[in-house]
Amino acid sequence: MAPGEQVMPELTHRQILTVLVGLMLGMLVAALSQTIVATALPTIVGELGGQDQLAWVVSATLLTSTASTPIWGKLSDLYGRKIMFQSAIGIFLVSSLAAGFAQNMGQLVGSRAVMGLGVGGLMALSQAIIGDVVSPRERGRYQGYIGSVFGLATVAGPLLGGVLVEHGSWRWTFWVGIPIGIVALVVTERVLKLPFPRRRHAIDWLGAFFIVAGISALLLMLSLGGKEFAWNSAWTYGLTAVALTMLALTVWQERRADEPIMPPRLFANHTFVITSLAGFVVGVAMFGAIIFLPQYLQIVKGESPTASGLLTLPLMVGLLATSIGSGRLITRTGRYKIYPVVGLLVAAVGLALMSRLSVDTSLWLAGVFMFITGAGIGMVMQVLVLATQNAVPHADLGVATSGATFFRSLGGAMGVAVFGALLTHRLRDTIPAQLTAAGVSADQMPAGSATQGSPEQIAALPEPIHLAVTTGFAEALQTTFLAAVPFAILGFVILLFLRETPLRETRGHTSGEDLAAAFETSVDPDAHLTDEEDSPRPENPPPPGRPPHRG
Repeated sequence: MAPGEQVMPELTHRQILTVLVGLMLGMLVAALSQTIVATALPTIVGELGGQDQLAWVVSATLLTSTASTPIWGKLSDLYGRKIMFQSAIGIFLVSSLAAGFAQNMGQLVGSRAVMGLGVGGLMALSQAIIGDVVSPRERGRYQGYIGSVFGLATVAGPLLGGVLVEHGSWRWTFWVGIPIGIVALVVTERVLKLPFPRRRHAIDWLGAFFIVAGISALLLMLSLGGKEFAWNSAWTYGLTAVALTMLALTVWQERRADEPIMPPRLFANHTFVITSLAGFVVGVAMFGAIIFLPQYLQIVKGESPTASGLLTLPLMVGLLATSIGSGRLITRTGRYKIYPVVGLLVAAVGLALMSRLSVDTSLWLAGVFMFITGAGIGMVMQVLVLATQNAVPHADLGVATSGATFFRSLGGAMGVAVFGALLTHRLRDTIPAQLTAAGVSADQMPAGSATQGSPEQIAALPEPIHLAVTTGFAEALQTTFLAAVPFAILGFVILLFLRETPLRETRGHTSGEDLAAAFETSVDPDAHLTDEEDSPRPENPPPPGRPPHRG
């Protein structure tokens, strides 16, 4: 236990669940904002125009959410997590309202960029706050609840988006998250009363600028390369040069700043380095490959957006089963390293099996492959965050958690870009080869309908063109899934070097009396414990009748 750290009695299960409800609602609206818009994009372009700006609707949010993540974490360490989390919700709500009222593509892209700022804060701070209220040893039992948010968003996002576009308006894909966000704001205001000592701070604005500029240039190159400009172009080389220069300046600035955004001491922490590297390659493998599942179901199997969302349920079921199961075992035994190590092997097997998906693969067999992949993911993601939070002092909890989230998001962005480019490259070979094999000449093929058409346009193609195109898509997707396998194996190798340290049974430097009293303020109007209160509290022993866990 660190010097000055106080042992904190357990909050009740009900109290922790009350906090989790608010945090999970915030995470849900953030995750949904990234998955719900995909099915609405064709309709949006049809109404607002701006086909050439379509990529920016998704890229703008990805860019700002990823680039801002480390800054949110640091600000929460300096000024308190509650006020930062609520600020992120406020930004998200205002930008969602603006996006729904957008009258042209420029306004929509601008609103989505601001929305990304809120998304970055919600994703990073929700997990940091969980680290405040639940000790690492007990956190495993709540892992399944956290993992369910991402699984639900993966399935419900495209499903809900399809329903809203079909029966309402694309504008509701942005407005639907507002009521959920308001509820999250109300819940956190009532129950989230984390004590936080006030002290003077100096924000490293120059370091923040270098980080945002460097990551933005890198993500612009990855997101727009091969779409808005060729990979072998001045734009690619220029943005890469800007990214490298800004990141080098970041290292220089962070080593000299009094309050660095990303403290260099974190990179001297063995666990933080290993989990960040593993999170990065896992992000590449998982997000980069899983995002193409809807294309398989809609283009190759001919399912509707709504049906394709339901058909990915096995992925969520597998994720939830292993996330909940491994979490409870971690709480019971105190051992955690084995789960992400085994999980990455299981995920590698699942991805390898998914590389066998073809036109003739039955949906139930595809569901089995998805279940295996989801089971592997469920043992990895939250355990990496748990290991990171367990290895750093409470003063660095926010920036360490946001750092882990940042590297995973960056890996996902790179995965989407790399595998997207690979898919496009393979389609140029597989579809013409299938058309030739089917005896279809080039002049019989509608222009652009093979690789650029919507699922509906591809489904309307006459035979044998339709079979040739869907077979070509299946072959290209097989290569994409197979290319993700080495990244999962690399993550497995990296995690072999992770040193398993005993899970702490405390939540940092704050006494449990502070946290317990904080909940009383939600029902006692005379209690005024807030994030800013800095009065000392006596240390409290663990409650009687409950022996401490042994790791």
